[in-house]
Amino acid sequence: MPQAPQIPKWFSWGLLIVSFVGFLDAGYLTANFYFEAPIPCTILNGCEVVVKSVYATIGPVPIALLGALYYLSLFILAVLYLDSGRERAAVLAAYITPIGFLASSVLIYLQIFVIKALCLYCIVSAGTSTLLFILALFLFRTRRRNTGLA
Repeated sequence: MPQAPQIPKWFSWGLLIVSFVGFLDAGYLTANFYFEAPIPCTILNGCEVVVKSVYATIGPVPIALLGALYYLSLFILAVLYLDSGRERAAVLAAYITPIGFLASSVLIYLQIFVIKALCLYCIVSAGTSTLLFILALFLFRTRRRNTGLA
């Protein structure tokens, strides 16, 4: 009898949707960085302060570009899993999510306690990173409960 897939559909679709939102957000900030466009910040007034701070880049590379690559990687892994059913793609995505969660946590800390300004787009990115991390935690819990796999 064929073994049922260990990856719930809600995980792969959640990963796909949330990583796409994160990619749009980080991609927007990346494009604004390279085109030197102003960043409208309607709810919070700190977007320009945050994205122009010394913490917004690593050398010449904007942090937003690293975020866009992170989200794009997760999106591609979700598509790969949905297309091929390769569980390793979904599990790899789940193992990558702590990187985004930790990076977002550090960046939010810097905004609040060091820069003393908040960027709405950065908060959206932190929210998507957190959701992706929570999805991964639920996946690991579900897999452990069903098969003893981690």
